[in-house]
Amino acid sequence: MVATEAPEDAYTAEPFVPGRGGLTALRRAAAECQGCPLHRDATQTVFGAGSADARVMLVGEQPGDQEDRQGKPFVGPAGKLLDRALAEAGIDPSEAYVTNAVKHFKFTQAEPRKRRIHKAPTLRETTACGPWLAAELAVVEPELIVVLGATAGKALLGSSFRVTQVRGTVLEEEIHGRPERLVPTVHPPPSSRLRSNREVPPSVLRSDDREAAYRGLVSDLEVAADALS
Repeated sequence: MVATEAPEDAYTAEPFVPGRGGLTALRRAAAECQGCPLHRDATQTVFGAGSADARVMLVGEQPGDQEDRQGKPFVGPAGKLLDRALAEAGIDPSEAYVTNAVKHFKFTQAEPRKRRIHKAPTLRETTACGPWLAAELAVVEPELIVVLGATAGKALLGSSFRVTQVRGTVLEEEIHGRPERLVPTVHPPPSSRLRSNREVPPSVLRSDDREAAYRGLVSDLEVAADALS
C-alpha cells in the first residue's frame, strides 16, 4: 500500500485558494485550509477583517490566543492598543483592513490546561500561507500597506527584511506582481497581558522608556497617515 502525502506536507495554501470571488469567498475557503501543519492544533483559521475598499491594509505576524478563540484578527489588549495608536496617528481603525501573514495560531503548551504560549512561525510556514495574503491584496488593492513587525516584513519583502532598518519610512516595492507602498513598524503582539495602565504591549514594555517606545509606534503610523493624505 502506497502512502499518500497529506495536504499540509506540501506546505502551500495554493490548492485551497479559490480562483474567483471576493473576501467572503476567500474567508470561506480559508476556513478549510490545510496548507501547512499549523491547522492541526489551531482552533480555527483567522482570516483578515475589514472592507474590500479599505485604503490601508495592516499586516501582522499571526493570530494569538484570543484571536484563535474568537476567529478575528487583532482582538484583545493588543488590538485595543493598535486601534488607539492608529486613531492617534490620524487613521480611522474602522476603515482599515487587518490581517496576518499566517492565518493559524502557532503555540507551545506544557500541559493541556496550561496557557498557550505564542511561538513565531517559520519562514516555511509563512511562505505556505503566502497565497492567502496575495489573494487579499488582489481583492483589496490598498493604497498603502502597514507592515507590523519582522515576520510580516519577511513575508512581503523577503528574508533579508529588518524592521529596525526601515521602520517609519515609505517603501515602494513590487509585491505579488503589484507595485505597492509600504510603511514598516513594530508588531503589537497577537495577545498579551496588560502590564501598565496605558495598555502598552510587551514589545513596548521591554523598553527602558515605555512612553518613548509607544510614541515611536505612533510616529511610524503618522508617516502612514501622511502617505495616505
